[in-house]
Amino acid sequence: MKIQSIAIGMALIAGLTSLGHAQTTADSTRSGLTKPTEKKYQAKAPKTQPFGAAAFGPSKQTTVRWLGFAGFLVNSRGTTLMVDPVLEGFDMPVLIDMPISPKEVPHLDAVLITHGDNDHYSVSTTKGLAPVTRAFHSTLYVDSLMKNIGLPSFGHGIGDQFSVGPVRVMVTPADHAWQNAYPGTSQRLFKPEDCAGFWMETPDGTIWAPGDSRLIEDHHLTRPTPDALFFDFSDSEWHFGLQNAVKIANAYPNTPLLLCHWGSVDAPDFTPFNGDPKQLAKLIINPGRIHVLAPGEPFTLKPVKKSK
Repeated sequence: MKIQSIAIGMALIAGLTSLGHAQTTADSTRSGLTKPTEKKYQAKAPKTQPFGAAAFGPSKQTTVRWLGFAGFLVNSRGTTLMVDPVLEGFDMPVLIDMPISPKEVPHLDAVLITHGDNDHYSVSTTKGLAPVTRAFHSTLYVDSLMKNIGLPSFGHGIGDQFSVGPVRVMVTPADHAWQNAYPGTSQRLFKPEDCAGFWMETPDGTIWAPGDSRLIEDHHLTRPTPDALFFDFSDSEWHFGLQNAVKIANAYPNTPLLLCHWGSVDAPDFTPFNGDPKQLAKLIINPGRIHVLAPGEPFTLKPVKKSK
């Protein structure tokens, strides 16, 4: 169901529609999913660095670009994929200019969607990317939503693996079924496997996109050391929360942290969108590995010293 725009600093989140209908709504920042805070300051992302077709071309390395929100573009030696792209059509005010629009994307080998909230699964963006995308990958539930709108999609269970060119992808668990805690938010009971993360092994190193999740200690703190981590550090009850995000960061003390889920949405009173990199830097081991990327700014993936 569609929601109204925010008024007086309050936002309401509408639930995902039923399995037989395409999802059009947002995540746990509305419908009482998080309590408003007293905080009025909101950290903002650096100025956008737009990019074009050259970012999708042949390459001898793996390059990552933050797209804003929780989205990323990965070009691994010419194989291109996006994770959770939101490039247009979001239903709340935003703080950033998008680094590229769907119509400017020349081709994608895959789009990976972690879950069905509309700050990760953007119906407008995926429809716009469909003509140039070979395949969309997500959970079984989100696959059903994508098939409803005619996307060439594939659904996967937790632990499943698939390949996108030379990139080997494993679907990892997440805990983000916030809808079940708020009766009336959705017409369905959400399952743990409706949300996921992605562990991506490229020729140049491993990238981990955990997705939105509460902390799963025996998973999030025990992985092999990744070479880059798409890092959500927002202090939200249905995300890691800042304290647990610090635990994850310190479990992999040499891993570059590519910050996401911050500085993009104009919602200073709602914790899922207002993480502050300066606060994070005071709390973690080796803060120099924090990468406060501008939307569109390139990051070159390189192997890091393994702590485990």
